[in-house]
Amino acid sequence: MAMPACVVATARATWHWQWLRLMAGLGPADAAGNYRRPAGAFTTCPPLPATAGEQGGHVLIVGRSCPWAHRARLVWGLRQLQDTIALLVVEPDPQAGRWRFEAPFQDCSTLLELYRLAGADPRQRATVPVLFSRGEQRIVVGESARLIELLNDWPAPAGAPNLQSQTTKVACDQWRQRFQGAVNDGVYRCGFARTQAAYDRAETELFAALAEAESALAAGGPWLCGEELTLADLQLFATLIRWELVYAPLFGCSRQPLWQLATLWAWRARLFALPGVAESCDGEAWRRDYFGALFPLHPSGIVPAGPDLARLVQAIPLR
Repeated sequence: MAMPACVVATARATWHWQWLRLMAGLGPADAAGNYRRPAGAFTTCPPLPATAGEQGGHVLIVGRSCPWAHRARLVWGLRQLQDTIALLVVEPDPQAGRWRFEAPFQDCSTLLELYRLAGADPRQRATVPVLFSRGEQRIVVGESARLIELLNDWPAPAGAPNLQSQTTKVACDQWRQRFQGAVNDGVYRCGFARTQAAYDRAETELFAALAEAESALAAGGPWLCGEELTLADLQLFATLIRWELVYAPLFGCSRQPLWQLATLWAWRARLFALPGVAESCDGEAWRRDYFGALFPLHPSGIVPAGPDLARLVQAIPLR
């Protein structure tokens, strides 16, 4: 027997009200329903520390599923900073909504405790990535855009790439600014939109930015700024490598499959093939953390099957 229309309408209205409350806890929005990423802590990037380059003096703290942390991990790996900056991976705790250490770090069990130990405002979220100084017992910087710049200036072994040289800096900065709002945060503005109009604005800007990147790569390449791999490439890659596994199915970024942007597809495969990049990607962890943890977007908590990341990236797009 079908439910009476009044019961269905009441259920829909009740669920929508509850959904809005849950979304408010997931991420703030403005009056028009547009998602607004909260400001973080430790956002000012200091000069290169005097102890930069000393073995074991600093720790880069990342989470596997976080694209903002992934870009920092990529710079760390490609610039071969393993001998001077240790890598520490935190695990998500969906029940508590925070990052936790597998083993205590600086006598802290969670990243939130480390933030408080470092003097963060109690109202601010504890997010990854974080660069921690063991010698100074403080968080050096916790804002990903500034952190990758610092890591690019960090003393590195001979032959390590400079990911923002003087010849590419202007173009690199322009791309990074474009991607930060339209793509890196844009997928979240789609997924966390409160209204259809807010989603439409974010989705339109997202695909316009991808079309610009596709055109630029088709006209030049092999990288966004020409012959040199830059921070802009890594910033875009950390989002696009999660595309089919998370953002298209869960965040509604599904207007156009990525394989239809053939030049961008080939660029992603080229970057994935660089030394150490594939090892930084864990598609199963991404799907588990996103589908299993973002209750307002996926209330069942069921983690659906997805494509094998390595085979997906290497596939030849249809023409």
